[in-house]
Amino acid sequence: MSAGRVIGLARRAVRRAPMEELAAGDITAAAGLAGDFKGAKHPTRQITILAREDWQDALAELPPDAACLHWTTRRANLFCEGLRLPRAAGAVLAIGDVTLEVTGQTHPCKRMDEAFPGLLKALAPDWRGGVTCKVVRGGTVQIGDPVRLVASPPETVRKLPG
Repeated sequence: MSAGRVIGLARRAVRRAPMEELAAGDITAAAGLAGDFKGAKHPTRQITILAREDWQDALAELPPDAACLHWTTRRANLFCEGLRLPRAAGAVLAIGDVTLEVTGQTHPCKRMDEAFPGLLKALAPDWRGGVTCKVVRGGTVQIGDPVRLVASPPETVRKLPG
């Protein structure tokens, strides 16, 4: 089994609000990350996870001044390293005592290009924007917690016409 670790945790209280970084946070099946506005509203998108390696790959496709973009620009809840996030719905991740089921790819939105022109396109391939998850078992997550891939169906690869 692959393993990584949590290196960032963030939430936003309301739509379009700046991300607030946390050292630890409670995650529940009812609300996602406590204090984040999306968890209770979107049961299949309660938690979003971004991998440092995918973020760096995206930034490498942009002009050099993009290197200073903070991971919270992506507006994900969890930032991890050392683990290739699964590329398939139905995968299961364990983060400390929390269990999350991947529901899909986090599709970048136009807010990414508002933050830095071209970021949306750089995040789009190969699930670089991260994964969306629903909470299977809640608990507290903190910086440094291990992230493990518990189960993963075959990866989803979409072939585009042309």
